[in-house]
Amino acid sequence: MTMIRTGLAALALSVASPPLLGQSALPPDSVIHAILRDRVAADDAVGIVVGLLDERGRRFVSRGLSKKEGKPLDSRTVFEIGSITKVFTGLALADMAGRGEVRLDDPVGRHLPPTVRVPTRGGREITLADLATHSSGLPRLPSNMAPSSPANPYADYTEQQLYDFLGGHELRRDIGAQYEYSNLGVGLLGHVLARVARTSYEDLVVRRIAGPLKMPDTRITLSPSMRSRAASGHDANGDSTSMWDLPTLAGAGGLRSTAEDMLSFLGAQLDPPAPLADAIRLTHARRFEAPQQRLGIGLGWHIIKPGDADIIWHNGGTGGFHSFVGFSPSRRVAVVVLTNSTRNIDDIGFHLLDARMPLQKPPAARTEVALDSTVLDRYVGEYELAPTFRIAVTREGNALFGQATGQPRFRLFAESETKFFLKVVDAQITFERQPDGRVTGLILHQNGGNVPGKKMR
Repeated sequence: MTMIRTGLAALALSVASPPLLGQSALPPDSVIHAILRDRVAADDAVGIVVGLLDERGRRFVSRGLSKKEGKPLDSRTVFEIGSITKVFTGLALADMAGRGEVRLDDPVGRHLPPTVRVPTRGGREITLADLATHSSGLPRLPSNMAPSSPANPYADYTEQQLYDFLGGHELRRDIGAQYEYSNLGVGLLGHVLARVARTSYEDLVVRRIAGPLKMPDTRITLSPSMRSRAASGHDANGDSTSMWDLPTLAGAGGLRSTAEDMLSFLGAQLDPPAPLADAIRLTHARRFEAPQQRLGIGLGWHIIKPGDADIIWHNGGTGGFHSFVGFSPSRRVAVVVLTNSTRNIDDIGFHLLDARMPLQKPPAARTEVALDSTVLDRYVGEYELAPTFRIAVTREGNALFGQATGQPRFRLFAESETKFFLKVVDAQITFERQPDGRVTGLILHQNGGNVPGKKMR
């Protein structure tokens, strides 16, 4: 089973290379409607909103519902945008640097309480730019996170815990040596910038970015109007979820927004307005290279060049939402894709920006059937597919769950008495039974492979 990641997703660039579209127009609405129709139907997904900006102006295409509220999604529906928040943190850094409030090469420790120790290595200190480019050497997450609720994993992580982690952490690689995507690093950057500005992270973003760019629905705290338009998120099993709270690491993923606001933000990337013009351009500059991922890194942004045109982009994922924003400065087009489920919709965004980048093949439609708990009990156990890879199968009520080594637990949906499927990825499991009913193993069907696993207990 494949683990769903939040934040930066893996991106395959080994695609065919016909010329880019000669014109600067994005695909027509009819094409996008077809993509969304197929994706929502095939994934049993909830809904998707797409915003597009090209030579013809702004437009929006949507499909699906906010299930809990029973309302259609549209351009003003409020979503969590997750790690796209990091782009706002990078822009806040560029703006503050332009005003002389900080320098990009400032050591992080300069802007923290004197009692806080920030790890160093080889005599080098972590700078603000290192945090913004994911090259600080800090891990993806701090090791002292112990959420009381997995459904809201950042909610109870405190400022003191952050300081304690920094003080006790030893960097495992040289600062500036390697790209390593870090929610911790950019969350720390947002925390530092808010300290320097003597305000909250949310107020910093509203005053410096969302306000000037006329983005009234880009906030952390939902106004009554935003709350009335907020979509419910849906987890990997299709169940409704609440939004996440990130009080200490807000700069890594705390913002909520709409397709309208995000398209305004992308419009500002293509035509930077005063007073943010210089800061916006600064965030687009390649400051670090990640050759293994074939990425250039700006201040918050990720940059690829699949052909004759560049694409600057970021994505986001939380417990119930996934988001994508991207634009091509040379073609002067921009796309935002938002969904109220954990389904990865990055491929839609990339495909609309460059038709050579393929859409994911939708999984086959499958119908869930109900099984008695006594049948499900037969499958409970641990199955070894490789010496270091097992799947633990458990039951709760009339639901079966599978958890692979080092991965989250996902629900398994029955389509027959022995065949089950996952909704989070295109994968299926067939349980092997003997004539006497004993279950001796399973077969994992994924990515064209069929991997057997022996039942160990």
